[in-house]
Amino acid sequence: MAEWSGVRGKRVLMTGGTNGIGLAAARELAARGADLSIVARDQARGEAAAAQIGAAGGGRPVDVLLADLSSQASVRQLAAEILERYPRLEVLVNNAGAIYSSRQLSEDGIELTWALNHLAPFLLTTLLLDRLHASGPARIVTTSSDAHQGAHIPFDDIAAERSYGGRGFIRYGQTKLANILFTTELARRLQGTGVTANSFHPGVVATGFNRNNGLLMQLGMTVIRPFARSPEKGAETLVWLVDSTEAGAESGGYFVDRRRVLPTAAAQDADAALRLWELSEQQTRAGRTA
Repeated sequence: MAEWSGVRGKRVLMTGGTNGIGLAAARELAARGADLSIVARDQARGEAAAAQIGAAGGGRPVDVLLADLSSQASVRQLAAEILERYPRLEVLVNNAGAIYSSRQLSEDGIELTWALNHLAPFLLTTLLLDRLHASGPARIVTTSSDAHQGAHIPFDDIAAERSYGGRGFIRYGQTKLANILFTTELARRLQGTGVTANSFHPGVVATGFNRNNGLLMQLGMTVIRPFARSPEKGAETLVWLVDSTEAGAESGGYFVDRRRVLPTAAAQDADAALRLWELSEQQTRAGRTA
């Protein structure tokens, strides 16, 4: 199998690419010659982002794919469209995510933070694994967070029916822990295939994140903004994991500022990673493993 020679000319699919670190990373990857496809929920926002990304790439076309990632039917439709449109897919970036101050349910009856932040990347990745493998070498990068610190997967209350309350940050942390455990188990299953899987923490970034949860949360994000990183700085590790030759030697890692670091003990629990994978298969009816 050929060695990784950078992202130029490679098909990169990114969720969460319409703003924040996703948009910043997509612009940089386009400037490095990648062929970008971004997933958007809203056509107008997707086209606006695509115009920015295309300009950064010297006019290279940018595809906008529409999907509601909290809906499993929509994720499946998205995967089918990707497989139909792209004979090769070298990079998948699972970057979309959100936090909700109150407990809500997706159209599948699943707690919304869990549905969007964990089950969506799990399902999309598993549906695209064969294409990624056939396009190898290939890379899967998932955005996690140091919000996983102190979190544990509530296997006895996975729907957060008893534990949510108004503690959206706690649930968010659980999903970021799930991102790391998913990456760990995925990397284990992908050993020897030429496909790598890594996750990373972008740092506290000045974006529109968490501004959907009312005035108090908006005020909090405004207060920390002067101390936060720019989206471009937050995107540096993502771009490095996608583009650099040296990152090709890494799989199953959690990265901060382009360095592999150890996450919490809960995030290193291989038994929990396997249990989470099996639970996620049940919740998504994935029906396929690597």
